Amino acid sequence: MTALIRHTRYMTATHLLQLWRQPWWIAVTLVQPIIWLLLFGSLFEVVSDIPSFGTESYVEFIAPGIIVMTAFFSAGWGGMPVIEDLDRGVTDRLLVTPISRGALIAGRVAQNSVTIAIQSLIIVGIALAAGAGFANGLPGVIAMIGIAVLIGACFGTLSIGFALTARKEETLIATLTFLQLPLSFLSSTFMQPQLMPDWMRTVADFNPLEWAVEGARAAALGDGGWDVVLTRAGLLTGFLVLCAWFALRALERYQRSL
Repeated sequence: MTALIRHTRYMTATHLLQLWRQPWWIAVTLVQPIIWLLLFGSLFEVVSDIPSFGTESYVEFIAPGIIVMTAFFSAGWGGMPVIEDLDRGVTDRLLVTPISRGALIAGRVAQNSVTIAIQSLIIVGIALAAGAGFANGLPGVIAMIGIAVLIGACFGTLSIGFALTARKEETLIATLTFLQLPLSFLSSTFMQPQLMPDWMRTVADFNPLEWAVEGARAAALGDGGWDVVLTRAGLLTGFLVLCAWFALRALERYQRSL
């Protein structure tokens, strides 16, 4: 365990240095969520006038969901650098060293987590400027960002597992596209659950992205209380364990194929 932590710190620092050399990546990945938050939020502001909607500000309602969705999409592409390392032989060279195999995955996930935290803080600032408020104050915002980091860790780890399994950019892109859009719209990111069709609410109950949206909204806005935050964080933690197991197995299979 000590070796895993030490090696994870080393790999995280390496990947953060790479991010430092191309900080524009954070800005580029923020374009879409800003469009969702400002343009989509303004376009559908009238939705908040529905008596059963439950909030007076649509931007305030979708802000936690946008933060979660940004983490989801950003981390989902975490497998692309892995494929680049596979193609360049970087991964093969690392596998012949004594470095912990778990650190090869955990280091990238940790770097993604730092990126997600920075992105989330920027989106919080934009949401506040757009008139949104967070009823639970600073503790709620911190918990919301923690939920975003957690869902990012889940799908970042899953993406790394897919990359090690597929080993082709085209296959990874197709897989991520197949997953990301349906999961996004089969959640309450843009609409109150009680206004969604019954079948969609049923599917959303098993959607990890929905767990994160519910947890983030409860943390920031107080919808459902802290019990919701804790239960949804617990579900996401269990899902993260499954994703980590899958990614480690994929790494083992790749190593055996060499």
